[in-house]
Amino acid sequence: MATNKKILLKGIRVLALSLPLLFIGPVVINSAFKNKENPLYPYVLGLGIIICGFSIFLIFKGINTLIKSLFDGDRS
Repeated sequence: MATNKKILLKGIRVLALSLPLLFIGPVVINSAFKNKENPLYPYVLGLGIIICGFSIFLIFKGINTLIKSLFDGDRS
């Protein structure tokens, strides 16, 4: 059983990209909840929710790519 290193590195890269988003999303949401009087409140809150959702998607995609590289490494 061989591991496809190119696909493995791609999966690690995707997971590394999702890491900062894991921290930025909740900070943006928290900032929105602290400034409820601001007229941009719904937009900032929506942006924070979108960032968190995209982070979850990237984590799923990265783990999927890692699993693909480990178990489908001999097929290309």
